[in-house]
Amino acid sequence: MPFKVPDLPYGYSALEPYIDEETMHFHHDKHHAAYVNMLNGAVEAAKNLKGKSVEELITDLDSVPEAQRGAVRNHGGGHYNHSMFWEIMGPASGEMSSELNTALLDAFENLDYFKAEFHKAGMTRFGSGWAWLCSTK
Repeated sequence: MPFKVPDLPYGYSALEPYIDEETMHFHHDKHHAAYVNMLNGAVEAAKNLKGKSVEELITDLDSVPEAQRGAVRNHGGGHYNHSMFWEIMGPASGEMSSELNTALLDAFENLDYFKAEFHKAGMTRFGSGWAWLCSTK
């Protein structure tokens, strides 16, 4: 079954004033849709990829034929990132938790340094500047 853009779990204006409604429409209806269309094209071109989840595809790029590998990495990653974005973002819910603040300070010494490093990580990635902060603890 081809990949598809998931429905938003909130309205297009729900993230204002941080992300305006027009930007949300563009990213959901155009940008994310383009990632999905390109990913579906890459999967269609390689029969061994059909039926795999986006997670399976992007975590096992060695199984993707060389001719489709770049498209699967970039467009599969774009689809996965945007799908996660729609789920983890939501209307403002308050301040940063004390647990997150403590973890950031432990790992980065101060929030300005964290912000600079996170910004640098995002700006050096393909696509829309996505970077994930992950914890193994």
